[in-house]
Amino acid sequence: MTVRDKYGFEASIMEPLLPEAHPKLAELSRSIFTEAGALCSSLPSVIVRQAVAVLIREMNSYYSNLIEGHKTLPRDIERALADNTPDDGKKSENQHLATAHILTECKMEQRLREEPDLNIHAEEFLCWLHRSFYENLPEELQYSRTQSGKKYRIEPGKLRTFNVDVGAHTPPEHNQLQNYLARFADVYGDKNILATNSLVAIASAHHRLAWIHPFGDGNGRVVRLYSHAALIRQKVDGLGLWTLSRGLARFRDKYYAQLAAADRQRHDDYDGRGNISASGLTNFCIFFLETALDQIQFMGKLLELPNLLARIENHVYREAPHITRHKEQLCRLLKAAATEGEIKRSRVPEIVGLKPSAARQVTGLALKEGLLRTTSVKGPLFIAFPAKVLDSYFPRLFLDLPYGE
Repeated sequence: MTVRDKYGFEASIMEPLLPEAHPKLAELSRSIFTEAGALCSSLPSVIVRQAVAVLIREMNSYYSNLIEGHKTLPRDIERALADNTPDDGKKSENQHLATAHILTECKMEQRLREEPDLNIHAEEFLCWLHRSFYENLPEELQYSRTQSGKKYRIEPGKLRTFNVDVGAHTPPEHNQLQNYLARFADVYGDKNILATNSLVAIASAHHRLAWIHPFGDGNGRVVRLYSHAALIRQKVDGLGLWTLSRGLARFRDKYYAQLAAADRQRHDDYDGRGNISASGLTNFCIFFLETALDQIQFMGKLLELPNLLARIENHVYREAPHITRHKEQLCRLLKAAATEGEIKRSRVPEIVGLKPSAARQVTGLALKEGLLRTTSVKGPLFIAFPAKVLDSYFPRLFLDLPYGE
């Protein structure tokens, strides 16, 4: 028996699931693979790359919140991660949303490492992402409202049990969701997708998952986390050194407009042979890949080591007027840590050009200012990226968008 939705279509209503070949898509795919590979080698130290990746994860939560209309400043995210969340209404709510996103992303990345055969396109994984996010929120934030204003409890990890309208788009009926998700997994989990088409498939899947709208709330977050997992699987995440969400937030209006355009029924016989606009899907995929490439290139320029070292020095001399002694020596130490990743304390006198007693003062100053970190009193020193240096070290990384730069 053929299962049909309220329109009388079969599950193939969401065809086409992949756009036809297009030279722009092929060109963008090649550029992304090339630029993402170069980004991985932008910082010579693995330790520094990992520290930047932690920062990018926090940035990802900032922009994911911003896309949803919630603004959480980097310093507020920093305090929340340190379990210093103030109980003052909206700010506290936004901090909880940011930390839940970060914790979910960490768990997701760990699961991808530990389960190489995990099917990230399957209903189980998508529901797991949803559950992981909402279970990291306090109970009072596990509620949403219908379009009529009625409050309801969000069930973490459960597919929606009611029908919805999303703007002009009516997603599949709730009792057909498993059929649509099964088709979704079959297509995007197909191991026969050519490597040259893999990024186009990720872009297509981003839209089609949003189109299915499997959950009562939190669909946008799940879709972006899923896309992040897919980019990791294709090894174009730059080892965590860039994030799609910044680009989607940067062009938030265009992002939603492209999603809506790809929701529409096909215009005529020249607009593909499926039920949804083929040109709409192609244009969305071009936008998605252009956005990804833009963000990879942005981070590539931002993380060029000579420029980063110059910005660190600029911060010490221009943004920290309260530091009146050992500025030059402090700069040497910070730049060494940013270049090498780990500095043994015995090397500090050599690096800063001072006797051990004076060198310890420089170390103490760097630790007090939060510009270096350590794991113990005598342990090695590592570069640190507290919220107060982000505008200096990484200008334009955090922007008060979401309506375009």
